[in-house]
Amino acid sequence: MSHIALVTLVVRDYDEAIAFYTDALGFELVEDTDRGDGTRWVVVRPPGSGRDTALLLARAADEAQRASVGGQTGGRVGFFLHTADFAADHARMTAAGVRFLEEPRHEPYGSVAVFEDLYGNRWDLLQPK
Repeated sequence: MSHIALVTLVVRDYDEAIAFYTDALGFELVEDTDRGDGTRWVVVRPPGSGRDTALLLARAADEAQRASVGGQTGGRVGFFLHTADFAADHARMTAAGVRFLEEPRHEPYGSVAVFEDLYGNRWDLLQPK
């Protein structure tokens, strides 16, 4: 086994999730295929990440899944987005309306700030040292 290819993120709506991840975070839409049963296979990933880990955006199908939207990691930071230019990406994301929960911090391991996606999932924007 060489790497994790996809991580599923349960979302409320395909199109609003695609818009957030592509417009606000700058991800690229890799695939959006209608599966013919009312569901879609939607994959997004950061640009330049090659074929490394991507997100599968899966629309909640029932009440239990809808209840998990935004809380899949129990309120903890569950996703870590690395950047090579923290200041530029932080500024771009802030201008795009991304809600940061704290001011940027400069830790021994790098520059970091926690933000929420459109559903409340917590992410670290992180430029490792």
